[in-house]
Amino acid sequence: MLRPIIATLAGKTARTASRLRGSGSALPGLVAEKVDPKFLAHALADVPGGIVVVSGTNGKTTTTKMLVAILTAHGLDVFSNPTGSNFTRGVISAMLPKLPASGRLTTDIAVLELDEAHALRFADSVPPTHSLLLNVARDQLDRFAEIDHTAALLASLASRTTSAVVLNRDDSYVSRIANDKDCPSVTYFGLDESMSDRLAELQEADARFADDEVVPDAGARDGLLRARDERTLEIHFGDGVRVGPLELRQRGLAAMINATAAATMARCLLDQRFDVEATARGLVAMTPPFGRGEVIDIDGTPLELVLVKNPAGFTVALSTYGTTPVATMVAINDNYADGRDVSWLYDVSFTSLRDRGVALSSGVRAYDMALRLAYDEVQTAQVVPDLTQALDLFISQNPDEPKRIFCTYTAMMTLRRVLADRYGLAEFGEEVKSA
Repeated sequence: MLRPIIATLAGKTARTASRLRGSGSALPGLVAEKVDPKFLAHALADVPGGIVVVSGTNGKTTTTKMLVAILTAHGLDVFSNPTGSNFTRGVISAMLPKLPASGRLTTDIAVLELDEAHALRFADSVPPTHSLLLNVARDQLDRFAEIDHTAALLASLASRTTSAVVLNRDDSYVSRIANDKDCPSVTYFGLDESMSDRLAELQEADARFADDEVVPDAGARDGLLRARDERTLEIHFGDGVRVGPLELRQRGLAAMINATAAATMARCLLDQRFDVEATARGLVAMTPPFGRGEVIDIDGTPLELVLVKNPAGFTVALSTYGTTPVATMVAINDNYADGRDVSWLYDVSFTSLRDRGVALSSGVRAYDMALRLAYDEVQTAQVVPDLTQALDLFISQNPDEPKRIFCTYTAMMTLRRVLADRYGLAEFGEEVKSA
């Protein structure tokens, strides 16, 4: 039993050193895992309320934070990995500050965001009790290959889940997992029939959908979204339970779908303890994660950061945000965490940006983005690859005009770090606990 204790001490020491040096959040987890390859299994062995894994292409970070907010509002002590490091070593790094010397986590429940591949590596060490599987879309093809492979990863995760899974009924690549013989008990989330027009828009934006896809019938415990406007929603369960109406701080259909997924999983976890008022309170209080529609006050002018990383996500972001008349910047990187292949930009329609154009294109692939915009007859006023220089120019132009930046992951991280330094914002990973 000494090895977990030594691994915990080594990881905590590495965490202190990495924070002093400003290095990556996964390093302490790497150190702990090297000392004790079974570190995760030991650390999570005493968590009584279950181990929940949230995975899928889009919405993992937001949905995880929403689920944590709901469970916290129910009075539970929840461990999660809020830094967004959704690899197993990132989970260990997030866990280290909360671990006592014994190396065993003492929270009520663990809710973990994991990417599709690392979720399986996690399940090799710790089979999750519950999995929330969001969607499958073309994303980082150089890492995950085509969507059939990503769907297979999620199906494998479901088969390793011991109690229950919550699936997206509107995504056939996810909903069909229910037919697998090794899949445990299934609950669905999705759009209510009143939202059929919006579902058609989403499917039209994603060429992988076929005309003959069948949406599973909704059951008594399935959560369905009814949107009233871009922020206000209700979540209706088949047995008459209703959450809302409530207004989110983050706007758009994607955020409301994420809220529906989180509420459905919360009910699956809590069963008779599920409280609609606590659920609404948690969702209303939750602030958007970094870059997911986060609004930053720049000397009295709002600047909105919107993360984009694949055709479906960018299409939804443009339909949510792109019609509002603001100054627009697009920042596209092709680093490993973004995905090297940016050909997916040609599967997105940018016509909603024609009227006002784009003030700045920036990032490693700034010129590629400007060329892509030109194909859709969207004028780009300036191309400035350096992100900090572009941000300075963007903020200085028409300083009283609201602004929005669509950005890939590493571009968002760079911009957010600069903004945090200048305007005293919370650093990445220092999320305020939702009440």
